[in-house]
Amino acid sequence: MPARSKAQQKAAGAALSAKRGDTKKTELKGASRSMEKSMSESQLEEMASTPRKGKPEHKSG
Repeated sequence: MPARSKAQQKAAGAALSAKRGDTKKTELKGASRSMEKSMSESQLEEMASTPRKGKPEHKSG
C-alpha cells in the first residue's frame, strides 16, 4: 500500500530504519512507533518508497 501523504511516508521510513536496527526503537514517536510494531519490513519498505511528488504534506480525514 503506497503512502497517502509525505508525513505518512516519513513515518514509514523512520519505522523501517528502526526495524532494520539502524535507529533505536526508543527514538520513535507517534505513528512511526505503531507502524514499526504492526507492519512487516516489506510493507514499510513499500510505503517508504512511494514517490513524494504530488503528495500532500498531511492527509486530512
